[in-house]
Amino acid sequence: MNAPRRRIPVACLALACATGLLTPSAAQAAADPTATVFSPNPVQSTGDESLTDDKDRDGAAFAGAYRTVALTDLDGSGTLTGRYVTVKSETGKAARVVNGAFPAWHRDSDQFEQVMGYYWVTTAQQYIQSLGFGSRLRPVNQRRIELRINQYGGDNSFFRDDKANITLGKGGVDDGEDGEVIVHEYGHSVQDGQVTGFGTTLESGSIGEAFGDYLSVAVTSWKAGTPTKTPEACVADWDSVSYTSGVPHCLRRLDGTKHYPEDVVGEVHADGEIWSSALYEIHTKLGDRSASTIIIDAQFDFTKDITFHAAAEATVAAAQRHGGATAAGVVRAAFTSRGLL
Repeated sequence: MNAPRRRIPVACLALACATGLLTPSAAQAAADPTATVFSPNPVQSTGDESLTDDKDRDGAAFAGAYRTVALTDLDGSGTLTGRYVTVKSETGKAARVVNGAFPAWHRDSDQFEQVMGYYWVTTAQQYIQSLGFGSRLRPVNQRRIELRINQYGGDNSFFRDDKANITLGKGGVDDGEDGEVIVHEYGHSVQDGQVTGFGTTLESGSIGEAFGDYLSVAVTSWKAGTPTKTPEACVADWDSVSYTSGVPHCLRRLDGTKHYPEDVVGEVHADGEIWSSALYEIHTKLGDRSASTIIIDAQFDFTKDITFHAAAEATVAAAQRHGGATAAGVVRAAFTSRGLL
């Protein structure tokens, strides 16, 4: 499902647009600078599983993957500083607005990843708010975080709860080129915003990795549309071309068949696939809005060292609050079938 289009007030059509007197919201929309991004990544948007990083080289194969978007919630400074994120980079010049827009950088420019980071963190927060968090429900992670680009040479990204910032790695495909990697890391920030220091044990840490994977797919499908050329359940199709040989390329999948406890291996990313597959089943059966509202709201009742079982019970309780017995039954069945209840 795509984000709803902004409606133009009737008064603007009748008078203000003719005179240039825009309402505050319309004036802000008109002022939002445009920029170029992947939405969410070139493998997903083109369906070309043969794409390779080739040391950040741009080319004709990527032409169909670029999208022009508006960057919202900026502070007006001309930099990538906004209500929910500020972007820092140690390689290349900082991205700045030129004549009302960010230049149409491509993947061979450092500034492209800076723009990607800003856009996808802001989009993730907008998705959460579209569910009612911050209006009819408690706000979730409505703080400004710092996103660091190209400051870690390994093929890994991470969230630091002690500084509430995200660092994106540049090994292989630069992580800032894949919207699903960016949103995954923001998922850790979301959980930390709900439960400070979340993820101190194997099971709670696995839940954290699983939620990051789930959120990355939910947000990108909401914004870019459900993928038709690659499997929706495949996470980080582009980033993973550097370290996977099979097709489709996936960092992880949300539709696995792992079962607790026999498939536990003691590693949070691998064990998280048990939890994420339950979340994805809930998403499939209840729909995006209902499922994500339940899943995110339940996390307010988590503890930083919560077990799979306790987290599943909290999620069932959230389903009962938001969708009654029918929704609670769907959620309970998803966890029970994986041995989590």
